[in-house]
Amino acid sequence: MGIVDVRWPGWGGDAGLVVLTLVPPLLSQPYADPSGPAWVALTAYEAVAAVVLLLRRRLPATALVVGAGALVTALVAGAAQGAKLSPLVFLPLAVLLYNLGSRCPRWTRAVPAAAGSAALFAAGIWVNRATAAPPGFRGGVDVLAVLAPMPLAWAMGFAARTRGTLLAAAERRAADASRARAMEAEHVARRERERIAREMHDVVAHSLTLLVMHAEILRSHGAELPGWARPQVDALAAAGRQSSGDLRGLLRMLRDPADATALLPTPGFGELDALLDSHRAAGGTVEVRKADTLESLPGPVQLAGYRVLQEALVNARRHAPGAPVRLTLDHGPTQLRCEVVNDRGTRRATAGAGVGHGLTGMRERVGALGGEFTAGPTGDGGFRVLVTMPLEVFGG
Repeated sequence: MGIVDVRWPGWGGDAGLVVLTLVPPLLSQPYADPSGPAWVALTAYEAVAAVVLLLRRRLPATALVVGAGALVTALVAGAAQGAKLSPLVFLPLAVLLYNLGSRCPRWTRAVPAAAGSAALFAAGIWVNRATAAPPGFRGGVDVLAVLAPMPLAWAMGFAARTRGTLLAAAERRAADASRARAMEAEHVARRERERIAREMHDVVAHSLTLLVMHAEILRSHGAELPGWARPQVDALAAAGRQSSGDLRGLLRMLRDPADATALLPTPGFGELDALLDSHRAAGGTVEVRKADTLESLPGPVQLAGYRVLQEALVNARRHAPGAPVRLTLDHGPTQLRCEVVNDRGTRRATAGAGVGHGLTGMRERVGALGGEFTAGPTGDGGFRVLVTMPLEVFGG
């Protein structure tokens, strides 16, 4: 379920503010003075007020001065003709003062605007007392009583701006702290990756290099080896070289994940025949049934399928030596199906073979692509691995 943004657009808020500010004086004017001059003064004033209210965001100081001048002019001109305006005509002035406090951070503009507006009202009261003939239309204490709370509007706007500034500063500090924590975590992870890479290089890589060297030495004395041993030694040397290349790529990625380009091509179903040949060279037997279009599948699916088959064949050689293996690879328009089944081994398995992480690694690799992984013994003493992976996620 999506999140609906209920904030009004800028023009909607301005239109609503204009309506809420200018309509109340129109509704209350008949109760204050329904005469024609009063309506003329009110209409002219509200036309100017609507414009300055719409421009208040861009020109807060100018809008206040113009709005105050229009209000003073309307009040003085109306009083000179014996017309009274509704006290609610001061609403736009309150809005403009709030706007000045919240949107004008420069005191060099805010103070002159407020002082100029006060001077306009002082001059208006003086002109009003000089031009209004009826004594009841001469402003004084009544005007000051309405103007007295107006500084509170500016104070509320100033408080709102200060609060917004403090919130923005707090958000910046939180963002900086979050970035610092992320950088520290990345630094710690990098140090740990480098430590693991050093350990793997010092222990695994050296041992693997020594194994390849011994295999190559045996190959150089191939004439002295029994006939059955030569293919085994060749397979051992080839497997050692491939493992060395894979290990170099892994160490390179551990040292710098940003430079994770593999030293060797990413394996896929195009290398399946070589994988089966290596299995046969190691003494295994495998019967294969596969589709002809496997190499057209998405790369991530091919890589996961190749690694699953590789691990399944290794497990069959480890735990069921000499057992025939049946491999089935097929796919439809929406998923790939891989099945590896081996019978009971014909020879005793090597004690303690493996470290027990092969099935877990296969399950995690398949699960990362949204597939399903099942593995378990068969009724005749063998073992079965079944994997299905979706293709539509990758556009297959």
